[in-house]
Amino acid sequence: MDSASNLTRGQVTRYAIGSLGTGGFATLPGLVLVYYLTDSLGVTALAAGAIVTAAKVWDVLIDPVIGGLSDNELARRGSRRGLMRIGAIGLPIAFVLTFAVPAGLGAIPSAIWVLIAFMAAATCFSLFQVPYIALPAELTDDYRERTRLLTWRVVVLTVAILLFGAGGPEIRGMFPGNELLGYLVMAIVAAVLLGIGLYVASTVAPQRPLLPVRAGSSIGMHYREGIAVLRESQPFRALLATFMLQGLATGLMLAAAQFVARWVLHDESAVTPLFASLIAPALLMAPVWKLIADHVGKERGFRLASGVFLVATLGLTVMVWVPGWWILAPVALAGAAYAGMQTLPMAMLPDVIAHDRTAHEADATRGNRSGVFGGVWTAGETTGMALGATVLSIVLAITGYIESTAGTEVAQPAAAVTGIAVAFSLLPAVLMVLSLITLARYRLREQDIVGTSA
Repeated sequence: MDSASNLTRGQVTRYAIGSLGTGGFATLPGLVLVYYLTDSLGVTALAAGAIVTAAKVWDVLIDPVIGGLSDNELARRGSRRGLMRIGAIGLPIAFVLTFAVPAGLGAIPSAIWVLIAFMAAATCFSLFQVPYIALPAELTDDYRERTRLLTWRVVVLTVAILLFGAGGPEIRGMFPGNELLGYLVMAIVAAVLLGIGLYVASTVAPQRPLLPVRAGSSIGMHYREGIAVLRESQPFRALLATFMLQGLATGLMLAAAQFVARWVLHDESAVTPLFASLIAPALLMAPVWKLIADHVGKERGFRLASGVFLVATLGLTVMVWVPGWWILAPVALAGAAYAGMQTLPMAMLPDVIAHDRTAHEADATRGNRSGVFGGVWTAGETTGMALGATVLSIVLAITGYIESTAGTEVAQPAAAVTGIAVAFSLLPAVLMVLSLITLARYRLREQDIVGTSA
C-alpha cells in the first residue's frame, strides 16, 4: 500500500467491478427467492422466510471467522486474494443449484434443496465479500481517495442492481409455460456475471501490505476479535447500526417489490419499471453524492441522503389507499438517495478502520484488523438484508397471503395486499427514522482521519 499516492484508474475499475458480483447476489435472491419458493415451489410464506433467514444466520456466524482467516492469509501469503478467488469460483455453481430444483419434487424436499444450495452460495459469497470490504483501508490512506474508490463501486453496484433486478425477471419471463426452466436459465446467466465480477475484483488485492498482521489461532479467537472491535470502536458501532437498519429497510422493499408488481400494480412485469425508476437516479446521483461529501463531509452527506430516502418512503405510504403507477416517482427519489446511502457509509468504513489502526499502533500484538472489521461489517449487513425477507414473510403470514405452485392462479385477500403495500412503504420509513438516531452517534470527522494518517 502506498499511502501517499492516488489510486490508478485500473485499481478503481477492477475494485468497482467486484460490485457486479456483490450487487447481483444481494439483489436477485432478495428479489425473487421468497417469490420462487411461495409461488413456484408451493412453500408456505413462513417456511420461505425461514429458509432465507437460516441461510443468512449461517452467513452471519461465519463472517467473523472468515475475517480472521483473511487476516491470517494476509500474514502468511501477503495478500487476501486466495479466499476471494475461492468465493469467485464457488458462488456461481451454488447459485445455479439454488434455482435448479427438479419439477415435481414436492414442497418439503424443494425447501430443503434450496436451503442447502443457498447456504453454500452464502458461504462462497462471504469468502469473497469479507476481504473485499477490507481492501479500501489497505489500498489507500487518503480520506477523499476512499470516497472516490467507493463512489465508483456504487456506480457499478447500481448498474448491477438494474441488470439483475430488472434483467433477471425478464429472463425468467421468457419461459411463460415453464417457470422452473425460466428460473434456471435466469440463474445460469446471472452466475456467469457473478463469477466475472468477483474474479476481476480479486486481482486488485495488494500483494505486500505495509503493516504486520498477527495471525489468529482459533475460531474462538476470531469471534473474540470481532467482539473486541465492536466494543472498542464507538464510530464503528454507530456506523454499523445505521447501515444494518437501512439494510433492513431496503431489504424489505427489495423483497416486497415483486409482490407489489403482481398484487398492487396487477402486472408481474411491473418489477422492471420499478427497478428502472430506482436505478436510473441512483446511477446519476452517485458522483453527485461524492461532490456533496467533499463539500460538507461524508457523515453530513450520509445524513442528507438518509433524510431524502425517508421522505420517499413516507410518500409511498399513500399507496396503501391509492395504489397506482404514480409510485414510480417516490421510488425514483428513493433511488437518488440510495446512491448516497451506499457510497458514503462504505467510504466511512475504511476511515473507521484506519482510525482504529492508528489509535492502537503502539500495541504490536493487535496487528492489522481490517479483515475482522470486514467480517463483522458483512455479518451486520447480511443480518439487515436477511431480516428484510423475514419481516416480509411475517407480514404475509399475518395478513393471510395464499401461496401457490407454478401455473396456479389464486386471489389474495385484501388484507394481504395491504400488508404488501405497508411492507414497501411505512415499515421502511420507521426503520429510516431509527437509523437517523443511530447515525447521530457517529462522531468521526475528516480532521480526525487526516490528523491520524498524516
